[in-house]
Amino acid sequence: MLDFKQYRVLTFDCYGTLIDWERGILNALQPVLKRHDITLSDDEALELYGELESDAERGPYVPYREVLTVVMTGIAERLGFTLVDDEQLTLADSVGDWPPFADTVEGLQALARHYQLVILSNIDDELFALSAPHLQVEFTHVITAQQVGSYKPNSRNFAVALERVGAPKEQVLHVAQSLFHDIEPANAIGLTTVWVNRRHDRPGSGATPVARAQPNIEVPDLRTLAELVDRQQA
Repeated sequence: MLDFKQYRVLTFDCYGTLIDWERGILNALQPVLKRHDITLSDDEALELYGELESDAERGPYVPYREVLTVVMTGIAERLGFTLVDDEQLTLADSVGDWPPFADTVEGLQALARHYQLVILSNIDDELFALSAPHLQVEFTHVITAQQVGSYKPNSRNFAVALERVGAPKEQVLHVAQSLFHDIEPANAIGLTTVWVNRRHDRPGSGATPVARAQPNIEVPDLRTLAELVDRQQA
């Protein structure tokens, strides 16, 4: 068990950890597929999304809104249909509607009693602003891929976060759902990590590529993490 008292900053991935991006992606994508008579299971759709998104983020930096447009175009090309009207913007225009997980707000509010909370997200500033009201807490810093000019798992994003928060890495705990985007690169630079395994009751890695990273601790949701912290802080 971690000694949660040694940390003063929690850095959070947002989409997939705090925001239920898989539900948001499917709510936006499946109606488009249905209109084009394409049948794809939710897991197949998420895996295709994850593959195309990670490919788009490996190249020179482009804003996340453009990444989502590239992903939507790639899905149509892969599945053999033609996007019509404004369907190319379907994913990009849906981000503000992606919901928080049921335990997110309560968990963040509980953790905010003990720590500075920081967002470290593969997102644009403008798109995060659409999600921020769902989270209902104030973050000490919001660090986006747009600000850094690269996407996780690039180690640069974590280096910028450490510089911005101004705390030694021994006092920073990184909390995330994606082993690929977050846990593996955070481990590599010496951060302690919490894996919020949102898919603990489902097979596969969903919208994130497969990775084999080992977190310092695994929890199924944010509520569980907050309860573990509260027990030690009491």
